[in-house]
Amino acid sequence: MVPSRARCRLPRPKRLRAAGEEYGAVTGRPRRCGWLDLPALRYAVRINGLDELVITKLDVLDDFDEIRVAESYVIDGKRRESYPSSSRELARCEPVWRSFPGWKTSTAKIRRWEDLPERARAYLEWLEESAGAPVTVVSVGAERDAEIRRAVTVR
Repeated sequence: MVPSRARCRLPRPKRLRAAGEEYGAVTGRPRRCGWLDLPALRYAVRINGLDELVITKLDVLDDFDEIRVAESYVIDGKRRESYPSSSRELARCEPVWRSFPGWKTSTAKIRRWEDLPERARAYLEWLEESAGAPVTVVSVGAERDAEIRRAVTVR
């Protein structure tokens, strides 16, 4: 598997990894982490026929000033919205970043979409529009009930 270009270019993976407690349960080895790679998500939605998205660990982003998304790539000087068809192309990709302002407030106790911080909702709504599938569940913590369920019309 070729690693996501968004992971490869993450400026501060340690902070994201620590906030999400992304370490192997048995080995304790740090997992690879990165910002959302939108072309890869679009590709997954398309080839798997996904009609809804579940976003996990939204609460991990609560303390970030800025939330970044690799919204496209530049390959050989040309901007590209779609996921590359070969590992050679992917290796030449440079992510084009889009930044969202952080919401800087805890989402851990929120259980209704309407109660999410406005900036968190804006990020999620942009994500579902850009990915081509609605967000129907958002987890906001490790507890079993730490989720927001949202009824939407599936396209």
